[in-house]
Amino acid sequence: HSPIHLNRPASMARSNPGLLLGLLLLRLNWCLGVDGGGAEEGGGVFPVVVSTWPFREAVRAAWDVVKTGGAGGSAVDAVVAGCSACEELRCDGTVGPGGSPDEDGETTLDALIMNGKTMEIGAVAAMRYVKDAIMAAKLVMEHTGHTLLVGEKATSFAISMGLAGPTNLSSPESIEKWSNWRQNNCQPNFWKNVAPAGNCGPYHPINIPKDPVKSAVWENQGITCQEWLENDNLLEPTNSHFNSVNRHNHDTISMAVIDKMGHVAVGTSTNGATFKIPGR
Repeated sequence: HSPIHLNRPASMARSNPGLLLGLLLLRLNWCLGVDGGGAEEGGGVFPVVVSTWPFREAVRAAWDVVKTGGAGGSAVDAVVAGCSACEELRCDGTVGPGGSPDEDGETTLDALIMNGKTMEIGAVAAMRYVKDAIMAAKLVMEHTGHTLLVGEKATSFAISMGLAGPTNLSSPESIEKWSNWRQNNCQPNFWKNVAPAGNCGPYHPINIPKDPVKSAVWENQGITCQEWLENDNLLEPTNSHFNSVNRHNHDTISMAVIDKMGHVAVGTSTNGATFKIPGR
């Protein structure tokens, strides 16, 4: 089988490795029914590489690893190769350095990898100054008893384990995006129930009624509770700044691989949501 790729609708808010793996297994069930074989029987079903979005270079990088088989073609290594390719290419500005500045203008990285053979997991979050996020997650999985390292401590760990750094993860594009956002009074953002609602911080919390559905006395970012109650869809969020999402402003890469031995690995790498509160 050649590499395959699944596009997802833009309405799906974040990458979902569980859904991705489910789609992968559905395809494999179909293949088993058609081909009548598996890894052990030499039916040609494996290996398989699946990635979110049309990140074809990432799929090719993973495929180049996993097609060789043996110890050099493990599912884990293929996931790392595929996600690393997207980090290097800065896929859609949502993966790797140079994209998605937080509200302080800094780009930080998150990544996770899971080894289906051993059930081990490794992850880093809000990692600063190290560009190789998926590699750092793999180091957490293979060399610690932890699942997740965060922030500057994740940075220190990654550098101590041999990854390059410290490195500036911002780019001229990310700084320009952040500067334009600041000129627009830091709108839209991820704050709620704070003042000032329409400007840059520092923010302070405002008190709101405990039962907002029954109350119409406060305003939240320019929309009153009464207006919210009059909305045709009571599930509609009061902050509609982020209602419009597409593959260029909200998502990232998730990848699932089954190698020639039938072992599964999955991973994801991202620079997070644009203008997120630092620490996300």
